[in-house]
Parts: sequence; structure tokens; C-alpha cells
Amino acid sequence: IFLFLAGFSLRAQEDKIKWYSIEEAVELNKKNPKKFFIDVYTDWCGWCKKMDANTFTDPVIVQYMNENFWPVKFDAEGSEPVIINGQEYVNPNPGKRRSTHQLAVALLNRKLSYPSFAFLDQDVKLITVLPGYNPPEKLEPVLHFIAEEAYKEETFQTFRNNFKGSFD
Repeated sequence: IFLFLAGFSLRAQEDKIKWYSIEEAVELNKKNPKKFFIDVYTDWCGWCKKMDANTFTDPVIVQYMNENFWPVKFDAEGSEPVIINGQEYVNPNPGKRRSTHQLAVALLNRKLSYPSFAFLDQDVKLITVLPGYNPPEKLEPVLHFIAEEAYKEETFQTFRNNFKGSFD
């Protein structure tokens, strides 16, 4: 019975995205460079909760995200200071309702809508931002477009036209 339960618990963990803090991901990236996927969310955002419930539990998305990205959850209204590449980001009014963290402002180029997803390269530099709710079949080609660095060669529309994903 113990072997069965141990196997079950390992399997259960593989069914979830392994989320990191931005600091953890930056540290891990030093040894194993990957792109970053940063889910910029708020506690009050209904579409953020829908992403968590539907998209971020889809087995195709979970597997691809865990293998090809450093997945990060970042509360846009969080109060903890964050240091990235020697730059400190803070929430100017921690504890005050709807006070936005400086890192969220920087990641989203001041276009604050939730959920939004910031993609960073291995050097922790912004590639692009994807705003809004995305069901698994819409997110999958975007993840491939970024992870495979197709954005360096072609438009997303061209890539999407030729992409054969798990949902096609």
C-alpha cells in the first residue's frame, strides 16, 4: 500500500504547474536557463481564478509549462519587496487597497489588466505580455511560440497558421 500511495502522490504533483516566486525562478535559471512565464494576478480577479481552475490544470498546459518555462505567480498587489537583476521593486502603499506593486507595473508596461502574462527570456528581459483570460487551446500555441523562439523569425499569426497542437 505504501508504494501505491507514494506513486500516487508523485503522480498528483505532475498534474500541477510547479509555481515559483520570481526570486526562486531567477536563482534556478542560473543553473538551468529557460524562459519565464509570469502570471500577474490579483486576489479579486475572477478571470484569474478561472485561469487557475481551467487553463492551469489542463494536462497539456501543465506538462509543457513545467518542462519549458520557469512558471511564476506574482500578486500585482503583493506587499513584499522583490529584487531582480539588482533592481528593487516595492509596493509603494503596502496594505492599501488596490495598490499596485512596481514589478507588476514594470512587467506589464503600465497596462494593468488581470490576468496578464509576462514572458521573459533567459536573461530575465521582457519578451512580450499576453493580457486576458486564455483557455488551454488558445494558450498552447503562445507557449510554443515563445519557448521555441519562433517570435525571432515570424509573426504569431504565421506561426499559429502552421501550428498543430494538442487541441487542433
